Amino acid sequence: MLRAIADVLRSIGGALATVVTLPFRAVARLLGGVSHSAHRRRV
Repeated sequence: MLRAIADVLRSIGGALATVVTLPFRAVARLLGGVSHSAHRRRV
């Protein structure tokens, strides 16, 4: 019983971590793309 509860909590924690990190990943990707294109323009 405790193992099942622990598994549920672990899966919820994993989903929460994914949802929380997604916006940061998107922003990092956008900033990376902007800096990449700016670097191309300079050259």
